[in-house]
Formats: sequence, structure tokens, C-alpha cells
Amino acid sequence: MAAHKRLHDGFEQDPDQPEKKRMERSVSFSTVIREAMVMKQVQSVFLVLEPLLRRVVQEEIQAGLVRSPRYIERSSPETPPAAEPPALRLAFLFPPALPIFTGSKIEDVHGEPLQVILVDAVTGSPCGALPQFMRVELVPLFGDFPPDGREDWTTGDFARGVVKERAGKRPLLTGDVGLTMRDGRAVVNDLQFTDNSSWVRCRKFRIGARVMPGSYEGGRVAEAMTDAFNVRDHRGELYRKHYPPALTDDVWRLEKIGKEGAFHRKLRQNGVETVQEFVRMLTVRPEMLRAIMGDGMTDRMWEVTTSHAKTCGAGDKVYAYAGHGATVYVNSLCQLVRLEFAGVECAAQQLSRDQKAYVHRLYVEAFEQRHSLQEAEPLPAAMLLHASSSSNSLPMLQNAAPAAPPPLPATPLWFPGNQELDLQIVDELSGGQGNFGFQMFQSNFG
Repeated sequence: MAAHKRLHDGFEQDPDQPEKKRMERSVSFSTVIREAMVMKQVQSVFLVLEPLLRRVVQEEIQAGLVRSPRYIERSSPETPPAAEPPALRLAFLFPPALPIFTGSKIEDVHGEPLQVILVDAVTGSPCGALPQFMRVELVPLFGDFPPDGREDWTTGDFARGVVKERAGKRPLLTGDVGLTMRDGRAVVNDLQFTDNSSWVRCRKFRIGARVMPGSYEGGRVAEAMTDAFNVRDHRGELYRKHYPPALTDDVWRLEKIGKEGAFHRKLRQNGVETVQEFVRMLTVRPEMLRAIMGDGMTDRMWEVTTSHAKTCGAGDKVYAYAGHGATVYVNSLCQLVRLEFAGVECAAQQLSRDQKAYVHRLYVEAFEQRHSLQEAEPLPAAMLLHASSSSNSLPMLQNAAPAAPPPLPATPLWFPGNQELDLQIVDELSGGQGNFGFQMFQSNFG
């Protein structure tokens, strides 16, 4: 019977049943693993979104507070008295120079440190010294403060317009953020932003100045703020143009010439790597420089680039190049600043046609030998040229002798088409704004 029972049980048992159970156990385990992975991914998403959502909510709440009405109506029928307007206010003497980059020192439009001054709130005239010192704090503000362009904000409104640094970041404004005002003036020697302005709602900042609480016992002093501006990442400063450009600046600092661009490569291949070399060639060989730039630079682009280049200062150095009986003096930009024949200073319009052509040849040779010119003593102011007020006359040397210059040595000269040559010489005292360099004007004899 026992054997029969075992046989009967074995006969009714499904041989595939253990496999099904194993499959069910396997499916259940994979489902658990999959659900656990989904839960982990959801938690990871929440961890990433949480700081972003917190920041968005914080900005919206802060924006709502800034735009909230200045006064809230009270249920009491009594209206509180209006606050007395301040008699004094802070102001920035000059606006900051733009553009502003992170980590770069902020200066005013004249290249000097920013200054905060105390002025009369009504007239805007500077105030004299106060009987006590005043502590002033510099803070970053949202670029869209004050809301609706109001100019009568309160101290609380101003405080709500201050920008807080991002989580995990350094203070947004660093340097001389705490100043002591003496004699109605405080100088900001060091100030910089540590973060760009792209992450705030309006994408712009302002610099604000306010009196620190408890540092002044008089009435309220209204706060100061600059115009709104963008703060760019310091990496953008590497490609910034300079106004005006310096002699030693790379040539791509000029307008319309991009760093490692087509124009930059062409100039570099022809030995024009600095602004000084660009202006030298522009002064003496403009047609050669124009050919180097090629047809890719339009006439409008050429005008913009050369106008920017001409704002470069020449400096105080003077170089001499001597020929047979004549010496030309040029500055660092190869602009002619003085002319001598046999040691006698001469006025340009006193030269004969042969002498003008000879001076021009010396001038071109000086340009070709510019890297080996001998530096001369700086010229006294009395020996520099003064530009004439008339555009039709040539500049004269102050001490030029009225007598004609001595004759040239026997030097064969050739003049195409029997043309008259006219010279112009740069006026150093006027900053070179009148006559740019040494130019040869040709006109047929009539």
C-alpha cells in the first residue's frame, strides 16, 4: 500500500511544477530589484531638484517683497504721519567703468578708484565735513531695483534689494566693502565681484552704498546706487578690446580683429603682432596694410579698425634717423615730430620739391629701420611742432628760421609725372589729433 501510495503520488505530480515555482521566485526577485532602482532614481531626482526649487521659491518671494506696496492700509482710521524726507544722501562721484568682469578691480570711468561722497538731497551739491565720522557699506543690488523706477525707497526697500550670494559661494562683493567717510568723501581702493550676473532674474547688478546702522547719530541719509550693468565671467576678459589700446597690446585688441581669426593670422604672418606695429604701418605704408587685410575687411570695417588704432598714445620717446645733411625725428608710432637740415630746424613749407622728396625717402628708411633706430633725447616743448589753426596751411616749428634751408648734396632724385610733394608733421602737444603721421600730398603743377 505504501508503495502504491508513493507510486500514485509520483504519478499525479507535475514534473514542470518545480520549474514554475523557480520562475515565480525569479520573477518576484527581479521585480523587487526593479522597484528598488526606480525608487532610488526618484530620490536622486528629488535631491537634484530640491536646491533648484528652493532658490526659485526664494527669488520669487524676495521679488514679491520688493514689489510690495510701500505702505499697507490699516484698519485704524488714523493715518500715520509721512516720514520726513532725508536731508542728505550718498552718491558715487563717477560711474564705474564698463565692462565689469568677475575678479577684476572695479574703477570709475576715468580709471581711478570709485569714490562715495555725501551730497545735499535736494540740490545734489557736495557737503562739507561732518562733526563725526560715518561708516559706509557697499552692497550688491538687483539690477531692477527699485521697482517701477521709484526714487523714494525706504531703508527696508533697499535692504530687500540686496542680492545674496549663491549657496556655497563666496560673498558676492568683496574688497573695501566697509568704508569710513571723512570730510564727506570715501575712496574705494579695492572692489570686485566674485560671481557673474547671469543667474539672477534681471541678469544685472548695481552697486549700492548705505550708512551702517549706529554709525551716524543724525537723520536718515539716503542710499546711493549705480546704474545697472552686467557682470561677466573673467574668462571673457581675455578677449576684451582696450580703449584706448596700448603700444604693447596684441593687435587683436583692435576692433574687428578677432583673436586667432583670419585678420589676426594675416597680420601675424606679415610681422604685425602689436598695436604699435599696426599703427606704424598705417602711418607710413597704409596701402600695404590694406592689402594685408584683404577683401574680407570691408571699407566700413577698415574705418572702424583704423579709427580705434589712431587712439593709441605715442608716448614720450623720440627716435632720430640721419641722412646726408638732414635728420628726421619720429615718435614710437613713426610719426614725424621734427626735421633738421644741416643741424638747423626747418619748417616743412620752406622745403623745395627736391628737399621734400629727400625727407620722404629718409622717413621711409626710418620706418624700414624702425627696430634699430637710435633713441634721441626727449624734445623740449618749445621745440615741438604746433598745428596750424588753418587746415590749408602746414604746421610750423616754433623756432624755425625764416631763411631757406641749406641745399642738399648731389643726390639723384626721380619724381613721377613732375608732381609737387607736400609734407605734414604731427603736433605732439595736441595729441596727434590734427595730422596723423607724415603724409605726402601730390598735386600737378598748374
